[in-house]
Amino acid sequence: MAERLQGIFTPMLVPLDERDRIHEAELRRFIRWLIEKGVHGLYPNGSTGEFTRLTVEERRLIVRITCEEAAGRVPVLAGAAEANARETIAACELYHSYGARAVAIVSPIYYRLSPESVYMYFREIALHSPVDVTLYNIPLFASPIDLNTIRRLSELERIVGIKDSSGDVAFMMRMIAAIGPHRPDFTFLTGWDCVLVPMMLAGADGGTNAASNVVPELMRKLYDLVRAGQLEEAMRLQFRILELFDLMLNSFEFPDGFRAGAEMRGFQFGRGRQPQSASQKADRASLKRVLQCLLADTGIVEPPESGCAVRAGEAAHDRIEQVVIEVMETLRRRGMLE
Repeated sequence: MAERLQGIFTPMLVPLDERDRIHEAELRRFIRWLIEKGVHGLYPNGSTGEFTRLTVEERRLIVRITCEEAAGRVPVLAGAAEANARETIAACELYHSYGARAVAIVSPIYYRLSPESVYMYFREIALHSPVDVTLYNIPLFASPIDLNTIRRLSELERIVGIKDSSGDVAFMMRMIAAIGPHRPDFTFLTGWDCVLVPMMLAGADGGTNAASNVVPELMRKLYDLVRAGQLEEAMRLQFRILELFDLMLNSFEFPDGFRAGAEMRGFQFGRGRQPQSASQKADRASLKRVLQCLLADTGIVEPPESGCAVRAGEAAHDRIEQVVIEVMETLRRRGMLE
């Protein structure tokens, strides 16, 4: 039996060069760093990796590079969603040949399908895929996979787990209660970083967490604390992750906040493929300094030279306060303030 999927999987960001191409050397360096920092697995072509903004050839390249760099050290859970079942099965076949441990497949996007159609879509893939399949439930962007459909799909041997990005702890509990008794090997992963601890306490096996692009060592530590039963310390860290996650998710165009955070760890991710106005770029620069202060609180990066403002936990307010501090520090350096 193949090894069970569990732990922290990183839904990898993708660096682009100045010509808007995949920056292969930087991607390889980033993957090696993630593994060194302790993530349990890699998840290329997820939402954080902007798979819908990539070409088919680019998605294939990213998975190939990921499998080459992982080299069996950690499992690769490859995003394999394409426009239809036939193309998705072809991706499953290719990624299996690259060495992926399993694939993650989101339910069809754009067209909102009935539960029966969602079931038939995944059934078709499961019956023809040479590699294990995990379901990817993200109701915000795709046809939701309801509990009864998940239960029916869990009866297919090739389907080995689910990544749920609803953030709904009660839904996770219902899935575990419905599926766990007859499929003890079935994996439950959460895609919602800010509730990793509650999800694990409910029985989840880990997560595919965007924040692990930025603070992989902290997400690994959070997982280890829960597994060790050190829940008080785990919750303190969870609240820190919550503040960091909320800033990166809600104050930037997704996933630009996570790109900004990863850049502070020493990587060059280039511009994303979503065009930005001048005002958006200015907002990003000021928010990035607030993010730097948040990361500095964890001891992972140095604070800005101007120092950090006292945060109120509201991004717009904190950004203004940080700008004020930086302006005051600039005036002091120029001798205009005592």
